[in-house]
Amino acid sequence: MNHIRNFCIIAHIDHGKSTLADRLLEFTHTIKVTEGQMLDDMDLERERGITIKSHAIQMEYEYGGEKFVLNLIDTPGHVDFSYEVSRSIAACEGALLVVDATQGVQAQTISNLYMAIDNDLEIIPVINKIDMPNAMPDEVADEIIDLLGCKREEIILASGKTGEGVEDILNAVVERIPHPKGEENAPLQALIFDSVFNSYRGIIAYFKIVNGVMRPGEKVRFINTKKEYMAEEIGVLKMDMIPKKELRTGDVGYIVSGIKNAVEVKVGDTITTVNNASDEPIEGFEEVKPMVFAGVYPIETEDYENLRTSLEKLQLNDASLSFQHESSAALGFGFRCGFLGLLHMEIVQERLDREFNMNVITTVPNVSYMVYDKHGNAQEVHNPSSMPDPTLIEHVEEPYILATVITTSTYIGPIMTLCLGKRGELVKQEFIAGNRVEIQFLMPLGEIVIDFYDKLKSISRGYASFDYHSAGFRPSKLVKLDILLNGESVDALSTLTHVDNAVTLGRRMCERLKDLLPRQQFDIAIQAAIGGKIIARETVKQVRKDVLAKCYGGDVSRKRKLLEKQKAGKKRMKQIGNVQVPQKAFLAVLKLDE
Repeated sequence: MNHIRNFCIIAHIDHGKSTLADRLLEFTHTIKVTEGQMLDDMDLERERGITIKSHAIQMEYEYGGEKFVLNLIDTPGHVDFSYEVSRSIAACEGALLVVDATQGVQAQTISNLYMAIDNDLEIIPVINKIDMPNAMPDEVADEIIDLLGCKREEIILASGKTGEGVEDILNAVVERIPHPKGEENAPLQALIFDSVFNSYRGIIAYFKIVNGVMRPGEKVRFINTKKEYMAEEIGVLKMDMIPKKELRTGDVGYIVSGIKNAVEVKVGDTITTVNNASDEPIEGFEEVKPMVFAGVYPIETEDYENLRTSLEKLQLNDASLSFQHESSAALGFGFRCGFLGLLHMEIVQERLDREFNMNVITTVPNVSYMVYDKHGNAQEVHNPSSMPDPTLIEHVEEPYILATVITTSTYIGPIMTLCLGKRGELVKQEFIAGNRVEIQFLMPLGEIVIDFYDKLKSISRGYASFDYHSAGFRPSKLVKLDILLNGESVDALSTLTHVDNAVTLGRRMCERLKDLLPRQQFDIAIQAAIGGKIIARETVKQVRKDVLAKCYGGDVSRKRKLLEKQKAGKKRMKQIGNVQVPQKAFLAVLKLDE
């Protein structure tokens, strides 16, 4: 146990964690790095250049004539995947805090750092990308000293590209990070921090042993779900799975026990043995709270069961995804899914398409609201269509967040304008170092879920970093905006919005739908309504056939008779015709400002 070190890498998005991990793997001769970011093995991760999943890998390193086992967990950096980071932190004793020498400390760096400090992790600060021509190691070191209160000589200068400083990092991991603490003779307690689905072997759970020893062939119990299984195979994670005869306290490994049902493995659960059982689960991380909700529906109704299975498998190694059944008049049966943010929602959609070949329609994302009725009862509403009758509502509360934006002083003006335009309230503004400034706003979550992040990036030319935390609920004047097609409400296009924005939003949605809906043989009236009041209207004109072309000469009554006959036919068609809303229309509502 004294020769084991468990550590993770935490940093802001794009600060070079995965490249640095490659150099560590190369230096310890764990693998031969054939292409960049070996741990980012998902197509999506390679394409977008971001880490989506935490990846665990074991390295062996010789230091002072002794052999050490280093378990590294590479983590994502985007704010939408902070739950992945919290799970990795729960399985570690130390963390490398990687900061880009060209960009300095960013919002997500601070957020992940506080998470690590709360878990009593030993922090090793690393300044990466020092080989870049525009690197500012001294200024960035000052920022880290302000943040951590460490000594300048404790900060390691490194480059993931050239491999400079990699040996210093490995030495620091061995010297500074404490070995795992636990009792080998105590009953087994192993914390599950991730799991994956394998179509041949069932569900494979990744865990860290906190107390006790695990051997293959033993009967194990999952404490929370109270299910018992046979440990068919256990082992450690290198680039492939390496089976072992036993795993001891402090080890990070995997277990194959032939579990077929995705619901039976909960991330954060504790594994123990049946013979020498522990009743105490490990105090791990809390249940994740989704921030953004959207309906996910199969395009073909018969794919409903396949979609459920796909979401369950996806939930295995993305525990922050939550879903429950719902039905819609326009789209049939589907699921109401909870996501941590818009990027998370986009990634889940992409993964459903690529990994499970599921073609889905996603409705307009929205947040959850607390609705209080006249009797003082509270109800949480995730979906505009489940809002109670307006006459029964006393007031509605919407979720607020504390948003932190770190940027250079050049962009303070445009960022302030953007945040205040989204009903934000300035909490504080302070200069960190040089011309870098940290601005904090209290903002409604509903205002940022659609396009806030993209706008922030474009007005600051990518120089602003953004992070947020939940700040509870506040009363707000919200109204339900319905979109009607020929007098019938399309529930999938309904949104909850602030009363001040309702008219503008309704008008823009009607204009956008007019461009997107295909023309029919009859007029389509597109209306935006709040309750019984119509606030905007557009009309998609019918496709007309020139029925008078054959009427040359003769009396005008003959032409009129023909037109009346056509008019009656159009009226009958309008009564029985239904309007198909293309998937583009649902997505276009998200991009109203383009």
